[in-house]
Amino acid sequence: MARGLSGHPAVDVVAVDVVAVGVGPAAAAAGTATALTTAALAGRPYALAVSAGIGGGFTAPPGALLVADAITVADLGAETPEGFLPVTELGFGTVTHRPPASLVRELAAAVSATAVGTVLTVSTVTGTADRAALLVRRHPDAVAEAMEGFGVAEAAAAHGVPVAEIRAVSNAVGPRDRAAWRIGDALAALAEASGKAAPVLTRWSST
Repeated sequence: MARGLSGHPAVDVVAVDVVAVGVGPAAAAAGTATALTTAALAGRPYALAVSAGIGGGFTAPPGALLVADAITVADLGAETPEGFLPVTELGFGTVTHRPPASLVRELAAAVSATAVGTVLTVSTVTGTADRAALLVRRHPDAVAEAMEGFGVAEAAAAHGVPVAEIRAVSNAVGPRDRAAWRIGDALAALAEASGKAAPVLTRWSST
């Protein structure tokens, strides 16, 4: 997360803090909300929240970097005889948060993203080809799935703070095959991307 050190929306010095918020949307939401609230009460509010981590790619290979233009929760809703209904079709809630388009463009260029698209948040990681195909049918613009982005976005929205999401691909979305995971490659790519993204986050948060 990034903030102006003076707490003023337009400053010359910006802090970028790394906060580990846990695994899954609930932990991510709680951890992000705690960090945002603590900073606001201290008079040094954050100007931007970024969910960054590894995840499964639908078509991008391990090590690829992906930037979200939509952060969508894939499994918040109800199963019915006619199929899945997202919570919005039940008459409440939200299922998608959209990062600022200009920030998405700048981040994608800075990290040389393989693709920009929807990053799905799931509570249970996909482990079958059938489930992967179902997600693609429901979300044809999806480029990745992970477990935290929507939680971060919900907390950020509650505080009126814009959000972004960056994912490095560690595995293909589909049949669970741990031998094919490339977590080390994904973490290395994410570390490199973080350095490249920092100037964009700093610049964006100080304007």
